[in-house]
Amino acid sequence: MVGACIFCRIIRGEIRSPIVQESEHVLVISDIAPKAPIHYLILPKKHIENMASITTADKDICWAMWDMAQRLSKDLPDQAFNVIVNNGAAAGQSVFHLHWHFIAGKNIYSSGFSL
Repeated sequence: MVGACIFCRIIRGEIRSPIVQESEHVLVISDIAPKAPIHYLILPKKHIENMASITTADKDICWAMWDMAQRLSKDLPDQAFNVIVNNGAAAGQSVFHLHWHFIAGKNIYSSGFSL
């Protein structure tokens, strides 16, 4: 349900969370269980359940999310980062509001993760 979504509540200001950056369509917050020195969540302000739920009407929002990732990367000394998105419970999505994990400051592949 959109109204009860924790990310929607953060976006509306009902739940406090330190804001890393913000734009018209996107809010960036720190992950509460970081997997790297830099672990942000890039959230669309519009409730979209997951990647599979994106429609052509959401193209400006998707571009804004990618633009935000690029902006965040400019603050990194080597501009090295990962963007990870989980789509559906079977893929590890636990909050059903589209969000991208922006991870930097650690080579996630050195810990055994592989693609």
